This record gives sequence, structure tokens and C-alpha cells, in this order.
Amino acid sequence: MRYDLDTFRGDLLGGLTATVVALPVSLGFGIASGMGPAAGLYGAIVVGFFASVFGGTKSQISGPTAPMAVAMAVVVTSHAGTFAEALTVVVLAGLLQIGLGVSRMGRFIAYTPHVVVSGFMSGIGIIVILLQTLPSLGVTIPGAGLPRTFEALPAALDNPNLSALAIAAVTLAVGFLWPRRWRRYVPGPLAALVAGTGLGLTVLTGTPAIGAIPTGLPSLQWELPGGQYLLQALQPALILALLGSVDSLLTSLVADSMTRQRHNPDRELVGQGIGNTIAGLFGALPGAGATIGTVINIRSGGSTPVSGVVRSVVLLAVVLGLGRHFEPIPLAALAGVLAKVGWDIIDWRMLTLLHRLRREQLAIVAATLLLTVFVDLLTAVAVGLIASAVVHARQLESLELDSVMSIPILDQVFFGGDPEMQGDDPFAARVGMVALKGSFTVASASRLVAVIGPEIGDHEVVVFDFAETTRIDDSAAHVIRQLVMIADESGTACVVVGLDGQPASMLDAMHTLRRVPGDRIVATIDDAREVAKGLLG
Repeated sequence: MRYDLDTFRGDLLGGLTATVVALPVSLGFGIASGMGPAAGLYGAIVVGFFASVFGGTKSQISGPTAPMAVAMAVVVTSHAGTFAEALTVVVLAGLLQIGLGVSRMGRFIAYTPHVVVSGFMSGIGIIVILLQTLPSLGVTIPGAGLPRTFEALPAALDNPNLSALAIAAVTLAVGFLWPRRWRRYVPGPLAALVAGTGLGLTVLTGTPAIGAIPTGLPSLQWELPGGQYLLQALQPALILALLGSVDSLLTSLVADSMTRQRHNPDRELVGQGIGNTIAGLFGALPGAGATIGTVINIRSGGSTPVSGVVRSVVLLAVVLGLGRHFEPIPLAALAGVLAKVGWDIIDWRMLTLLHRLRREQLAIVAATLLLTVFVDLLTAVAVGLIASAVVHARQLESLELDSVMSIPILDQVFFGGDPEMQGDDPFAARVGMVALKGSFTVASASRLVAVIGPEIGDHEVVVFDFAETTRIDDSAAHVIRQLVMIADESGTACVVVGLDGQPASMLDAMHTLRRVPGDRIVATIDDAREVAKGLLG
């Protein structure tokens, strides 16, 4: 791609527009995470810059997002005793993301089932909205998670700050009602923040505000913790890394659909990991690919990583010289902005289709959503992925078992009227055929014995036909070994046909056919017929 003046003009406009959106959102997420507004701005700068330079999605804008802010709020309140320990989790998460990218795991993370993504994203949206109830009522509890929010909510409702409530309501209303045609010139979050802040500074004064925001470049704040805490930090760091990776790669897919390009998932994880690692070193809020910022950047003309760099540079200029101008912003105004962000994160499309989902999918969405809100993200994602894997395995089981053919074959059919093989009973079926077509994995392995096993002993010879078998995993190989053992114990001779390629390698590695003599492993059905003649003659 040739980079010219028109491309730079688009990147400049895209970066500037994304900056306008990032300002209120970054400040709000910094406060919601418990790390402070400056951490949110620093996170937008650091993660946005390094993810753009080293990432694999050309037009993606990265920075603090709702999932990462919610996850960091959990880390700060539940997994870290000090700010330095919280930053250790961030650094480890960044390093884990780099490891995922280097080990080329990016494409697998993108395979996370949509019902799981929908469930935890909707849960995160609900958490973001619930966390805004206290600042909307004029109550300030820095870094309050859901438990503390629920504890303080009754008292706040008994004695609400009506000015703060009015500011939050006006901000939220502007966010919802801002005309679509005006969003091209003034983004909705900025318009909402300006409206709420103007109301708070002119009419409804005296409500809690952001307060002092540090200016200047961030300093190194991370301290090397003890080895014991490093082990404790691995669990929250892993969920933070996975959450940021899924969030980023989903945003990359959105960018691909708009630009008709393809991102590099592994490189994207490396870029996000570098950004989050450095964010942790300098006390910044970790981030991921920001869907809203990315969409606005692309629609405004941004098409290369330069737009993300422009955004970070402009934000840095704001922090260096204009930070004091953001200190009077009412917290209730930020709460209104974030409540609208939380509303947009909820997967309303999926929620409106719940009545059309299968029971298994409905259960996964509901469990993931409820666990996200009332337990934690780690449990929600883990349970969602395990449940999805079980459901997928059940579906594979049905598909794989449908490809199994286990039938008795009349002697006169199998031997083609050979007079030597004609017995007294014209309907005798001394040979049984088991044809395994397609792939067989752990999904169907446990049922193969139940489906085929009882029929094997009814015949004197059983032919296992692998001519149309494409793949067998270790579990299926173990079950085939059990079937051979059942045949051997029943006095039924086994003949193997058409074994080749991956199935042959797997069965050989697992010593599956050790009880089958080599002269009974043949290439074609005609060869099997001759072997069966010898066994029955």
C-alpha cells in the first residue's frame, strides 16, 4: 500500500476523532477500575501507541475498554494488596499475551463460541451500568466493586444528591438522543460529557468531581514482588490476558469487515501484549482493541497504524499541558457517559433471540452472564468454555455415530454365490461388517462400544472397514482396541480393510491391532473376502 498525503490526511482526522472519544471514556474507566483517572489516560496513550506500532490490525484503536476496566477493578479489590501488586498482574498479563502471539495461538482464541462471548460481554455491560449508580447519586467510593456498590446503595438511595442525579440523567439522555447525522462531526460521548459538565459547572454546582490529575510523563512504578505473589498473580493475569486477547481480536474482526482486509491475529496479540506490559510498568490501566474507537477511526478516514499513533500523541499532549482542565468534570457526568457505554456493550441482538436458541445455548448464555455479574470473569469464561465444549462434543457424537455402519452380511451376498461357501441356511450371516466413515474422536468414542459391541459376538468373522475413515484420535483408537478385544473374547475373528494414512499411524502408535494377525490386515474388500473364506472354511 502506497502512503501518500491523502492517506495521512485520513489518518490524522481519524486519530483526532478517536482522541475526542477516548478522553471521557479513558477517564471514566480509570476511575471505575480503582486505578484513577490518570491511569486511564496513560493506558490510552501507552497501549494505543504500542498496539498500533507492533499490532496486526492496521486501523485498530486500542486503549482502556469496559472488560479490562471491570477485570482490573476485580484485581485491585480481590487479588492485590498494594498498587504495585496490581501492576504485577498487568505486567504478567502483557507477557502472557506476547507468549500467546509468539506461539501462534491467536487464531484459536478467535474460536471462542459466540454464546460465551455474548454472555460475558452482556454481563460486563451490566456491571458497568451498575457501577455507575453510586456516582450518579453523588456518592464517591474510589474503586468500588459490585459488592461495595450493593452495600452502599441503600444509604445512597435514602439520601441521594439530586444535583448529581440530574447531571447523570442529562448526560445519559444526550448520549442516547444525540442525532446520528451529527455524530460525524461531534461524537456522542463527547457531546454527552460537554452537556453534563456544563450543567454541573453552571447550574448544579457542588457535586463530586474528578479532582487532581497528575500532569507530565508517567514514571516507573512497578516493583518486583516476591516469588509467592508471582504465583498468586498468575491466575488473574491469565484471565486478564485472555479477556484482552478475545476483546482485541473481536474488534479486529469488526475492523476487517469494514476495511475488507485481514488482520494478523498473532502479531496483534504481540502488539497488545507489549502495550499492556509497558502499561503495567508505568502505572497505566491495561487495554485492548476498542470497538467504538476503531469504528470511529475507520469512518473518519483512518486506514493505517499512523492513526493510532496520532491519537496517542494528541492524548499525551493533553496530559502534559491540559490535565488541569479536566479536574472539574463531575463524576456524575462521567457516570452517564459510561452507563451509555455499558448499554452499548450488552449484546441486545442475542438477548432478543434467546427464545430461538436451543436449550443448551440458552443455558450457556445465561450461566456466563450470571457468573460474570455475580461471581467473577474467570469462573464465567471457564464455565462457558467447558459447557460449550460439552455441547459441541454431543453434536459431534451424533454426526460421527451417524457415519458408523454396522450390518450383518448374508453369506450368499458377501461371497457372491460361491458354492464352497453355501451352507444349509440360506439366510446365514456369518460375517459382520463395521464401516467407519469420516472422523472419530473422543466425542463419539464412548458410544462406539455401546453401538457396535453387542453385535460383534453374533458373527464368526467381523470386517472392520477403514477405507473411508479420515481421522481417528487416541480415544477412538482405544475404543477400537476394546472392540477387537470383545471380538477375541467372543471367538469372533477380526479382519481389517483399507487402513491407511492418519488412522493407520494412530492405531499403530496405540498398539490397537496387536491381537489381529498381520495376514488379516488387508487392502481391499476382495482381499477380506478371501481371508474370511479361509477362516470359515
